[in-house]
Amino acid sequence: MPTVADILSVKGDKVWSTEPDTTVYQALKMMADKDVGALLVMDKGEIVGIFTERDYARKVILKGKASQATPINAIMSKRVFFVQAHQSMDECMALMTAKHIRHLPVIEGDKLGGLISIGDVVKAIISGQQFEIKQLEHYVEGLLHGR
Repeated sequence: MPTVADILSVKGDKVWSTEPDTTVYQALKMMADKDVGALLVMDKGEIVGIFTERDYARKVILKGKASQATPINAIMSKRVFFVQAHQSMDECMALMTAKHIRHLPVIEGDKLGGLISIGDVVKAIISGQQFEIKQLEHYVEGLLHGR
């Protein structure tokens, strides 16, 4: 079973972040420029929240707030769930499902090691399943041909 470390070895450890007083508009512009769906909100090197496209849709647009006047800290998700590099995709999927979240920062010791998304987890699970299917096909083929 693939681990978080396996995802990061392919994806890399680059994490995009912003500060709590950044406007929603500035954060959205950065997300569009970097082609990401979430930004960690950092204050003096510490994670204080996460801002996602979902936060924007539910807490800005649907509430009639102005993107250029609303600071991130007014609408960010303050409760951030983390995973560690050794954790499995099943553990990540269970956490994401239970907490209804789509992004997980990766903590290694006391430092930020990366950020994974639900898409990364699903892709890793599918890749692992495809590998297992190929292995089983080769095994059955060997049995059928007497190898």
